[in-house]
Parts: sequence; structure tokens; C-alpha cells
Amino acid sequence: MDAVNILTDAFDRMPALVTAVVRDLTPDQLTFRIDPGANTIAWLIWHLTRVQDDHIAEVMGAEQLWTAEGWAARCEFPFDVAATGYGQSPTEVGAVRVSDPALLIAYYDAVHARTIQYIAWLRESDLDRIVDTRWDPPVTLGARLVSVAADDLEHVGQAAFVRGVVLRR
Repeated sequence: MDAVNILTDAFDRMPALVTAVVRDLTPDQLTFRIDPGANTIAWLIWHLTRVQDDHIAEVMGAEQLWTAEGWAARCEFPFDVAATGYGQSPTEVGAVRVSDPALLIAYYDAVHARTIQYIAWLRESDLDRIVDTRWDPPVTLGARLVSVAADDLEHVGQAAFVRGVVLRR
């Protein structure tokens, strides 16, 4: 299996994980906090999706789906549309509220589909392309995609933990 197929496999595992965490939860369960400063399921899923949307759009040279497909307008969160969750305060984390869990899943599914379409046309040699020179060493496309997949897995795991706490309360 080559690197592109490994990346595809990694990203293709995410939709089932995201859906399993979010499905059948009420808005109150999606926004439950273990303590006042903790992340909620809604915020974790929104954040991992926003980061993936942001990073994939950047390497594609395209507009993020958050704005291009109107997800920001549908979600109506009270912060700038450029926000991805990095550096947000506990108050901002608490502002990520959805009336229907299907909205979070649908946004994730749209970003996932775009990610898989993008990866599908990559060749292994494309993964060495420098996509971010703000770091030392500069970030390659391959490193960026691995970073996004790792971030997704970390946050969906955190959300799964919170779901377990919610369901056992």
C-alpha cells in the first residue's frame, strides 16, 4: 500500500467515528461539559471539521466549505467565520450549540468528501511539496495531511470519551 492509499484509509475511518459519537444525542448532551472549562462534543466535532476544512482548502487553493457552502450561516455561531476553534475561550466553546446533531454530521461529511476527492488525485511524489514555510523545517503536504488525520483522531476520541460520560450520568 502506498502513502496515498494509507492517507485515504485513515481519512475514510473518520465518518463512522464522527457519526457514532454524535448520533442520537440531544442538544444538551452535545453541549455537556465535564467541568466549566472543558470542551463539549459539539465543539470538538465542529473544531476537528473546521481544521480539516481549513487545511484542505488551503492546500487546494480553494475556499473553505464553511463559507462556500453556507455552513457558517446554517450554524449561526457567534464568532467570526474564520474561526476554527484554535485559542477559543471556554465561553466561545460553549457557544457552539446545534439544535440538530445531523448538522454537525452533514458538515463533517461534506468536508470528508472533499478531502477524499482531493487525496484521490494525488501522486505519492506530491506529498513532498512544501505547503507551509512558517515552520522550521517547512511543512510538506504529506506532513500536513498526517497532522490533520492525527488531530481528527485525537478530537473524535475526546468526544467519544465525553459521550461515554454523558451516557453514564
